[in-house]
Amino acid sequence: MNSKEGNRAVIHPVKGRKSPDLGPFAVMVSSEKDLRLLRNMLPMKDAAGVAMSRIYTENTPLPRFSVSGPVITSPYAAMVMEPLIAFGAEEILFFGWCGALSPGVKIGDIIIPDGAITDEGTSLHYQGRNGGIVRPSPVFSESIRQTLRKRNLDFHEGLIWTTDAVYRETHEKIRYFQARNALAVEMELSAFFTIGNFRKRKTAAILVVSDELSTLRWHPGFANDDFIKTRKTVAEIIVSLCRYSMSLT
Repeated sequence: MNSKEGNRAVIHPVKGRKSPDLGPFAVMVSSEKDLRLLRNMLPMKDAAGVAMSRIYTENTPLPRFSVSGPVITSPYAAMVMEPLIAFGAEEILFFGWCGALSPGVKIGDIIIPDGAITDEGTSLHYQGRNGGIVRPSPVFSESIRQTLRKRNLDFHEGLIWTTDAVYRETHEKIRYFQARNALAVEMELSAFFTIGNFRKRKTAAILVVSDELSTLRWHPGFANDDFIKTRKTVAEIIVSLCRYSMSLT
């Protein structure tokens, strides 16, 4: 057996006879609350289920965008992202929450990641490496930053630490990733970027800071007014991106 045969997968993401036709622009949403928010703001229809997530498409015969979720953890992100790609997605935006590691990043802030440090297992199956930095698509990410700038919205940009184990964000690990200049921690992005690169699809992400760990004490902000307001603002931005895709011919 040669190495190419040895690396051949047995199970493939494929488009079946009843699979939806997705437009080129797709959004993956980590939170059920944010998924409901986007569903109420866009003309969408329920198109398909992937594992325990749903895919919603523009409510037209030839949809140009889709929204899917909820998506939590790297393995689950892979299970949702692979079918999206198989069904036609070319540009995929991730909308999620994160915990601040940098003292300058606060609850309710927006982060546009320019890379994710791999500390999860899914990426290793897609030619990723533990501790490595994986990047989103530069042009796609810049278009997201430009959209925020046009709305005069402040945001951070930098590295994110992606972990599998929310209850093992230890003092030692937080200090280590702070020393590597990680702004925040979450559970999907390094796998999301890795799969995008592996499948040659464009990726970008918008994160909202939901909690803080920079002082080595956990400060949750899930009920914080700034956090709730920023999530709505980001949802409005995503709606504008979807509507832009609707205007393309």
